[in-house]
Amino acid sequence: MAILEREGSVVLQYHPAAGFYPLREWLAQRHDAAPEAVLVSNGSLQIEEFLTQLLTSPGDVVLVERPSYDRAITIFRRAGARVLGVPLESDGFDVGALENLAKREKPKFFYIIPDFQNPTGVTTSLAKRERLVELAERYDFWVLEDNPYRDLRYFGGELPTVFSLHSEKVLYLSSFSKVLSPGMRVGYLMGPEPLVQQLAKIAEDTYVSPNMIGQGVAYEYCRRGWLGPNIDRLREVYRPRLEGLASALEEYLAEARWTKPEGGFFIGVYLPPEMDTSLLRIRARDMGVVLSDGRGFFPESDGHLFLRLPFCALSVEEIREGIARIGSLANTMAIDISGRG
Repeated sequence: MAILEREGSVVLQYHPAAGFYPLREWLAQRHDAAPEAVLVSNGSLQIEEFLTQLLTSPGDVVLVERPSYDRAITIFRRAGARVLGVPLESDGFDVGALENLAKREKPKFFYIIPDFQNPTGVTTSLAKRERLVELAERYDFWVLEDNPYRDLRYFGGELPTVFSLHSEKVLYLSSFSKVLSPGMRVGYLMGPEPLVQQLAKIAEDTYVSPNMIGQGVAYEYCRRGWLGPNIDRLREVYRPRLEGLASALEEYLAEARWTKPEGGFFIGVYLPPEMDTSLLRIRARDMGVVLSDGRGFFPESDGHLFLRLPFCALSVEEIREGIARIGSLANTMAIDISGRG
């Protein structure tokens, strides 16, 4: 049996562990790289697992933005790495803090989501991207650029990827989960060819061959020119939801502070310091609003005032109602706290 047969490739057969070659060629052309510098795997998180296995030993330091993607933090910790956070500012990581940590801790890599960061929505400025490349080369650490939200820009102008700044210390990660389908589990990495070959060997020893049906579907979708129009459609769907969430925060949570993303899936919200967010999450659930535990996004003991608010899966009306309920709870709890005081 054969499906999606093209140029002699049969998707239902074993393929090289580096992934479906026509898709690797398409990605290489899109990102100005060689196909041999591209690895396609079962989602970007699996590639992060392979990278951590390759680049670190237990006890090694890896750096992340603070806050950062909770599942990436979990992967790094599970490998035995010491995960340290670089404070995140409105235009990206704190440059001075990164340099101090690079000098003192000699990290193996710095994991960064530069466009519409998960969980805050922050975008790293061009000046900080350029400075990051300089620091990586000076202090000899890898930059792991994870960029799955990059195409989902609703306002403002596009910035170059860190990878496009042409440093041999930058590895680029992304996936089709946010722009095509999360269930297909197709993620990819670009980096120096020797490192890609090492990762492919780990992949081969792990699963022999990745999910070729998903990779074949992704390739056909891209080859037929459907990806661009789908991204345009997603932008039109998500833009008003981001605007609706920002408007609702202004109306119902004015005492909090939050980021102002130009794209992506999330707004990061910091509640007033007197707020008990653990109790807020419990009461919000009772009112039909499920909130993530903000502490999971922080590598150190912090995050008790942080909320990640995703807007992609809800209508504008649902977003407004959810924020109205959170705001009502926050106001009630603030009155309770002031009364006890």
